[in-house]
Formats: sequence, structure tokens, C-alpha cells
Amino acid sequence: MHTPYHHGDLPNALRCAAAEVIAEKGVGNFSLREVARRAGVSHAAPGHHFGDVRGLLTSLAIEGFEALYAAITAAAAKHNDPAEKLIAMGTAYVTLATKRPAHAQVMFRLDIVDPEDPELMAAGLRAYTALHDVVAEIIRSEHLSADADDVTNLCWSTMQGLVELQPKLDYLDELQGRKPIKTNDRVRRFQQLILSGARSGARTR
Repeated sequence: MHTPYHHGDLPNALRCAAAEVIAEKGVGNFSLREVARRAGVSHAAPGHHFGDVRGLLTSLAIEGFEALYAAITAAAAKHNDPAEKLIAMGTAYVTLATKRPAHAQVMFRLDIVDPEDPELMAAGLRAYTALHDVVAEIIRSEHLSADADDVTNLCWSTMQGLVELQPKLDYLDELQGRKPIKTNDRVRRFQQLILSGARSGARTR
């Protein structure tokens, strides 16, 4: 049985309960009543703080992007070489999404959150910009002609794809008698392929 939370902790407690519900039952079976039950508060409490389901899920998505920004920037800060920064950021991205599956499910679902929420837009852009800055650093340092937006979008798409497909890729390896590739090794391989493609074009003078 859940212990009721103090009022000052309630918004965060409701987000934690929401994450539990989504991780266990999926977004399709999400309800404010179940969130309130798990948080040990009245069924009206989530609506009081977040308005409705969309408001609560938007808040959860914001929390996800803030955690993503913190994770990828901390990972990048451990390296001086920009290419290693990019690989570290990719690994941190996939690792975080694996540890926080509920956040990962709502962060890019424009149909269940408010995509025009200023705080959500700012949090998402902040995480994207951190990745873009490292890509731009690689392009500058290696005098490449690759488009920073294209490379950034490809890196992001690849990492999000790994979040979705990693279990399936592991299963395919098992079926073919291969030892599953560790997440950080797979990320490194993919990021190196992306960088190889970026480097294969004509370099700027």
C-alpha cells in the first residue's frame, strides 16, 4: 500500500506514479484515477495539479527531456575528443531510455502531450542543441562539408531506433548463434558508421 505523500512533494509523486503505470501497463491503459491510487491521494489530485491526462503526460515528457539533457551532457563532459563525446552521448541516450521506459514512451508522442507547451519545447530543444553542438564541433574540427542538421538528425534517429529495436536485435543475434552486442558497443559501431559517412564527402578547404 502506498503511503500518502506530503503536499509539497505531490507533483513529483504523481509523475513517479504515472511512470509506474505506463511502465507496467502502457500508455493505452493510463488513467489519472490509477495514478492517484498509487500516489495515495484523492482521485481529484492529479487534475488539480496538471489539469488532465495530457497535462500530466506533458510534465512527464518535460522531466524526461531534462533527464536526457543531464545524461548526455555529463557523458560528453568526460571526453575531449568530439567524436568520443558523440559516442558517449549516444550510449547515455539509450541507457537512460532503457532505465526510464515510461518517459521514453511519452517524450516523442505529440498526440498525448501538448507539443506547444513552452516548457516542453524548451526542454526538447535544449537536449537537441547539446547533441547538435557536438556534431558541429566535429564538422569544424575535421573541416567537413557535412550538414550539421542532417548528421544530428541521423544520430538522434539512430539512437531512438536502438531504444525501440535493441531487444529485437539481441534476439536476432541469438537466433543466428551470435553473442548479443553490448549497448555501448552497438552505439559505437553505429555512430562510427554515421561519422564515416559524414567524412566520406568532400572536405571544406
